[in-house]
Amino acid sequence: MGSFKRILFLGIVIFATQYVIAQKGGFVEWQKSNSNAKAVFKQKEDTLKKQFAAAGISWPATQIYIRSFKYDSQMELWVRNKSTEKFKLFKTYKICALSGSLGPKRMEGDYQVPEGFYYVNLFKPSSTYHMALGINYPNISDEIKSDSIHPGGDIYIHGSCVTVGCIPIMDNQIEELYIIASYARQSGQEFIPVHIFPIRFNVAKSVEYFNRVVKENNKYLDFVKQIRPAFDYFEENKKLPFILVNKKGEYVVSH
Repeated sequence: MGSFKRILFLGIVIFATQYVIAQKGGFVEWQKSNSNAKAVFKQKEDTLKKQFAAAGISWPATQIYIRSFKYDSQMELWVRNKSTEKFKLFKTYKICALSGSLGPKRMEGDYQVPEGFYYVNLFKPSSTYHMALGINYPNISDEIKSDSIHPGGDIYIHGSCVTVGCIPIMDNQIEELYIIASYARQSGQEFIPVHIFPIRFNVAKSVEYFNRVVKENNKYLDFVKQIRPAFDYFEENKKLPFILVNKKGEYVVSH
């Protein structure tokens, strides 16, 4: 429970400034105060509204969920408008570059893309990589499991199709995701979940590759056994499970 309280505390600190701004003028309007974001909203928003309508989804989505698969080089965007609803897949984006290999990030400079459970903690409309959404690496688990002095950081979902440990997609795709995430944030979703898995556990080719990787790596296999239940639960229910971190830094997934 101590870890759970700490997660909430960190989340409150991270979002305090953005919350105040959102209350004064709206989070989306604040984003549009940036010239790059303003141009993107103007160019893309009407098209997104039409795509939502074609998919039978009310615009804008008030809750979103991002799910990424390293080996499969795919990132999914799921949306819904009520907590009682199941999430619906809106789009699957291709991750256009990848650094490192399967396995969680454990130190600065290892070029690893993190694996585990995160949330969007930063909106960056003018990024070196076009636009970017930051994720909260290192999270509570990483702080326990990773290098205590240099765990690394500055992990983003971004454009420009280059990476040294982030999740890059094409510019037009990050623009879409940025707009949708901004509206979800404005609607009150302060914690936009980002789950990063090594593979799609229901794809035979991916599982075959994974089994070769972990054949002599019991430590990594134990880690994946902690995060896989979240994948399985979502696949069955299209809703998110509860995820906590114990004193050892291990993920605990419950329903």
